[in-house]
Amino acid sequence: MARQLAAHEVADQPESWPVTSHQVLARGAVAEFVDDEVSTPDGMSMRRQYTAHPGAVGVVVLDDADRVAVIRQYRHPVAMSLVEPPAGLLDSPDEDFLTAAQRELAEEAGLAAADWRVLVDLFTSPGGSQESLRIYLARGISEAPAPDGFVAEPEEAQMEVAWAARSDLVTAILAGRVQNPTMVSGILALEVARLGDGLDSLRPADAPWPARDAWAAQNSLLAAVRGNAD
Repeated sequence: MARQLAAHEVADQPESWPVTSHQVLARGAVAEFVDDEVSTPDGMSMRRQYTAHPGAVGVVVLDDADRVAVIRQYRHPVAMSLVEPPAGLLDSPDEDFLTAAQRELAEEAGLAAADWRVLVDLFTSPGGSQESLRIYLARGISEAPAPDGFVAEPEEAQMEVAWAARSDLVTAILAGRVQNPTMVSGILALEVARLGDGLDSLRPADAPWPARDAWAAQNSLLAAVRGNAD
């Protein structure tokens, strides 16, 4: 019979199996597709192909009327226009996470916020991608200009910015009508927090993000393996 985890054991743990080969199969504008040969604890080996990814942040914006700021954006890989929160990639490995979220909020929604909390951290697809995502809750909303030098990319230039009632988003998610993972995770986390200890009990905006430390350490190891092969 499987044992029950103690409360302190309910947590992801850093772990890195030895990588004996690391190859970049393809390079894109944002990510790389790589192939690793990995030694397993039982002495065997396995090959894993996945997407190397810089990480991202998203923002659930909640106003005083219990509405959430949303954008509707075309997503070519799934051939759909999705209801999403403002979100975007980290620009560099050492970029401050909150600064990135504030930038994305201004660029995509023309908004700023006075109060920031961490809603939830997640890996979007850990079997096939490095991507880690931090979703913030932003409150105390005001209008803001786009950052200096910002130019909307093709999809961003076509985005619609709107507001949706929080309760309508919850209903739409549970009905399968809204499927963007940042929106689904953020809104359901918001609902759990709201019905639990309250939004003010959420982690502060500068809370540690262990996934990013693991990402940096793993990428350093992979770079060394690739360098040795060269």
